[in-house]
Parts: sequence; C-alpha cells; structure tokens
Amino acid sequence: MKRFVHIAKIFVLGLSALVAASCGVSKVKDIKVTSVDFKYITPTSARSLDAVLLLGIDNPAPAIKISALEGTVSYGDRALVNVTSGGIDLQKKSSQVYEVPCTATLVDGVSLLSLIPGFTVAPDALKADVSLHVAFKNGPGTDLVFNDLKILNFTR
Repeated sequence: MKRFVHIAKIFVLGLSALVAASCGVSKVKDIKVTSVDFKYITPTSARSLDAVLLLGIDNPAPAIKISALEGTVSYGDRALVNVTSGGIDLQKKSSQVYEVPCTATLVDGVSLLSLIPGFTVAPDALKADVSLHVAFKNGPGTDLVFNDLKILNFTR
C-alpha cells in the first residue's frame, strides 16, 4: 500500500513540473512545487485508493487552469497503475497550498504483491504516460501529452 501511495504522489509531482516546463509564457516556467503532502488517503478497494494531495505551489505567472489529468504508470512495457486527478486552478502570482483529489487504480492483472519485486530490482524502469488540459484564465486551452517519463527523475 505504501508503494501505491508513493506512485500517486510522484505522479502528481511530476505532472505539476511538466505543466510548468511545457507552456510558452516565460513566467510559467518559474512555477515551483514547494511541498507535497496528503490530507487523507482512503482505500476504496484492494485495487484502488482515493486521496487528497496538498500541493504547495509558487506561481509567479498568470492564473492557470489545469484539468483532465490522466495517466498510467508502467514498469518496462507493463502498465501498473492508472491515475486520475481533479483539476487545479492556480491563482495568479501566488504561493499557496492546493487540495488536489486523485484516484489511483491498479490495472487488471496487477496486484499489490506483484509490484514489490520490480521496485527493489530496477526502480529506474518506472515510467509514466500523462495527458492533461491546460488553459490560461479566459483563454483557449490546449491538451498536453507526455509519454515515457522516467519517474525516478522526479524523485531526485
């Protein structure tokens, strides 16, 4: 269960960093995740959990709406966990903590016990595919898709 929670936490952290790095406005690239914590974690079944992440974000840019967050964490070529998250409305030029609801669900055919050997043998084989919708306030949005992101890069 602890590994499952760790994956969800890394996923959202990486997602926030990707949004900051992918937008064209120079101040958007200065967005920083300052803290990550959990408000609560609720196992909903043996295969999934709901959580509310507390993300501390420093946003020197205009207001940004991030929505339609979805992704899959894989080990090698095998999908392990699907993650979906509620949206985040980043306030302009602010530094605050945002509550982000998310759900992590094991892919069919994967059990919690089957995850353990992979993490200890080769954690660098963990990767994520992420899609999200980003829009500036009162402006058109764009869909962003990132494939084969090395999760280990976001934990260092």
